[in-house]
Amino acid sequence: MTSIQKVQAIIAILEDIKSESIETLDVRDKTSLADYFIVCSGTSDRHTDSIADKVLEKMREQKQKPFRSEGVRSGWILLDYGDVIVHVMREEQRQFYDLETLWKTMKPNPDVLGTPVA
Repeated sequence: MTSIQKVQAIIAILEDIKSESIETLDVRDKTSLADYFIVCSGTSDRHTDSIADKVLEKMREQKQKPFRSEGVRSGWILLDYGDVIVHVMREEQRQFYDLETLWKTMKPNPDVLGTPVA
């Protein structure tokens, strides 16, 4: 499964379980951690747990297992699928950490791009 196929599959799952404010961040030129981050909100810890559980279940059906998952009942759950990392957050955490602004405003990393530093 390609990165784009994973992103599309995960977004479909997130939409199906009524995740809020789903956003995809292309971080390929900024970090070697992943190609894409998907950030979404849940309305409560129970909702964020349900969202993460559904993503895990449906991706497992597609033979995709995360390298790791962290943060159950913490307000911020991370699901690491290697080239795609999913952040399921309560709105309070999402506003506080503001991952979207952080990654959108970050300049490309020349070490990731493979271009020489001037």
